[in-house]
Amino acid sequence: MAQDNTANTSGNDISDEGLSCNSDEDAVNQADVENDDVLELNQFDGLPYSSRFYTLLKERKKLPVWKAKSEFMKALLNSQFVIVSGSAKTGRSSQIPQWCAEFCLSVRYQHGMVVCTQIHGQQSVDLALEVADEMDVNIGHEVGYSIPLETCCSDDTVLRYCTDDMLMREMMSDPLLERYGVIVLDQAHQRTVATDVILGLLKEITLQRPELRVVLLTATQAGPTLLAHCSRSPSAVPLIQLESPSVGEVVYSSSDGGRSGGHKGYFCSALRLVLEIHHSQEEGDLVVFLVTAEEINLAYEILCKEGSSLPSALGELLPIPVHPGQPGSLPILGGEVEVKIRRVFLTCSPNEDFFWAVCSINFVIDAGLQERYVHSPEVGVDDGVYNPRIRANSVVTQPISKGQAESRKQLAGASGKCFCLYPEDRQLPLESRPYILESDIISTALFLKRMETAGLGNCDFINKPDPESLMQALEDLDYLAALDDDGNLSEMGIIMSELPLEPQMAKTLLASCEFDCVNEVVTIAAMLTVPSCFVVPSAELRPEAVQCHTKFQHPEGDHFTLINIYKAFKQSQQDPYCTVLKWCQDYYLSHTSLLMADARRTELTNILQRIELPLSMPAFGSRSNTLNIKRALLAGFFMQVARDVDGSGNYFILNHKHVAQIHPLSGYGSETPKLGLPEWVLFHEYSFSEDNCLRTVSHISPDEFIQMAPQYFFYNLPSSESKDILQSILDSKTSHCQERREALTLEEEPQEDQAYDRCVIQ
Repeated sequence: MAQDNTANTSGNDISDEGLSCNSDEDAVNQADVENDDVLELNQFDGLPYSSRFYTLLKERKKLPVWKAKSEFMKALLNSQFVIVSGSAKTGRSSQIPQWCAEFCLSVRYQHGMVVCTQIHGQQSVDLALEVADEMDVNIGHEVGYSIPLETCCSDDTVLRYCTDDMLMREMMSDPLLERYGVIVLDQAHQRTVATDVILGLLKEITLQRPELRVVLLTATQAGPTLLAHCSRSPSAVPLIQLESPSVGEVVYSSSDGGRSGGHKGYFCSALRLVLEIHHSQEEGDLVVFLVTAEEINLAYEILCKEGSSLPSALGELLPIPVHPGQPGSLPILGGEVEVKIRRVFLTCSPNEDFFWAVCSINFVIDAGLQERYVHSPEVGVDDGVYNPRIRANSVVTQPISKGQAESRKQLAGASGKCFCLYPEDRQLPLESRPYILESDIISTALFLKRMETAGLGNCDFINKPDPESLMQALEDLDYLAALDDDGNLSEMGIIMSELPLEPQMAKTLLASCEFDCVNEVVTIAAMLTVPSCFVVPSAELRPEAVQCHTKFQHPEGDHFTLINIYKAFKQSQQDPYCTVLKWCQDYYLSHTSLLMADARRTELTNILQRIELPLSMPAFGSRSNTLNIKRALLAGFFMQVARDVDGSGNYFILNHKHVAQIHPLSGYGSETPKLGLPEWVLFHEYSFSEDNCLRTVSHISPDEFIQMAPQYFFYNLPSSESKDILQSILDSKTSHCQERREALTLEEEPQEDQAYDRCVIQ
């Protein structure tokens, strides 16, 4: 095992008592021995280094981060918190974790191994592969990774890359993170919810574990808010600023890029620049930072069409859409190719580090804007102000931060060019706005309640969530029966926290155990927690795609349609005459998303088996199964019910009185054959400012809602005509139940009619 191989160390002089750091030059010289008479052994696996190790070492020592190795190792030895700032091309994400592994090795892993978080799963995989290669060890052994739905680790793993949300979930079983001696939080400047929560809890954990080391990696100089948070630790926090790579030529726009005119100007300018650069025949790939996913798809279509008509002498123009959060790595061209190919990466990701491994990028085109999903601003209020009672996703367009702008400029390298499609004097915010101030924090509240049960209740937030948002989240958890009368996590809440789902969906899945429809509901949960399986092509192919999607349509609604699609996908896998990928392409469905849904479904089923909850046999299509699925959905999503108030598709949302329409691509939407608009619907998502639409909608009856909604939720609904209708139905049922009980009493039949007892709101 790697933990036992502490002899024959190289690089730095390491002992059990501590760590003595040589100069960078001495460390490199010691490790860079290539004498055939000397077999230097790898300190992590005890095997001789390969020749590739020394080749890579020569490249590694040219990285800016190597100049700071001695300073970093001394800081790690003497301080619990260390901050290292530097762009991705400085080597911070690959080299710092390796040095942390050397630090843990120096004390024989007495305090644990090293974990390094990333925002996106693909970056975790890419970095683990690169670092395993540089350390001359096997991936999955000494170096591994853990991302949602995929783990590549072993008992020998001493350095593990994972997503920040994976580490946060790991804390539920290991609250003090005792498996780790060093925790590296990469991309801390992005201020994701998971990273902020981990940082807040680490303040208390480090007090209980003085031997633990926490390293924060940021792309640019750490902002004042992050510095102020870390300075509250007992000891001074070293701040190491890495030498940034040289920035090439930067060209700014003389106008605002169309910002005030519907954001059209920057889009046309970006595509025009792509074609001009390609015609100039200057070498190098491009990265184009747009604002929305729709712009990525439109730019892809336009560049494909334009590229097909270009002279062959210019070489091939290859546009590549890179959607944030979508699986899949960047395509890497092979060695020698006869045809010149220029890749154009089209993205709206706020994470510039995603392109760290593409060394061929010479041009960057930056719109200077980003789209953020918030939950949810008041109408007429400045962007990003949270209104928790709407429970809706809103989209706002904001300028990127100064740090993001600098990172994008650095991507082009010293010899490249960055075209900023905004004026040089535009005022950019110093830091990105923390996601925890813009997000629905009900999942965060459930996690923190779980931490309280483990004795770790104090989360020292960098930016505290809005009190009203937190109170709303706790109220929603109470409605879902996740809290007991004292406000502590209930048994139901503990089981809900075990599931990697939003609390509403977790409650739905648990309710499906009671209603004997787990097989179907676990499919719905899996399909709704991965990227959409629907592929929406260009305008000319859109009618054909809609026609294909209609074949899976279920009369009861979109949740049932998702079951149809998954079942058809699984059947195509069993068909020896069918190629699954082609089947997906023919029906305009995402093969990747369906594979992810299949893996997520397996994961959820395994969790239910582990916690010994009952599973059910498939019964999809029967009347009782349909009713039970709706009951399970209502058990979790009773707060997301709406009524058509005028018969024309204007749906009044019960809990906050907004009026919205069904999304056009829904089974009840305007672009699909009419199923007939239902009066009452349950919806999975409400996008407020983007298009004011209800997404993933299924038909329900008011009786079903009354049966499943908690009584204290129903009576807290704001007054409306819809509530009056429900109340009259409830009064009628209550009266009928009372008459039935009186009749049974007169007939001296003591048994209760369970069917009528269901009339009472639970």
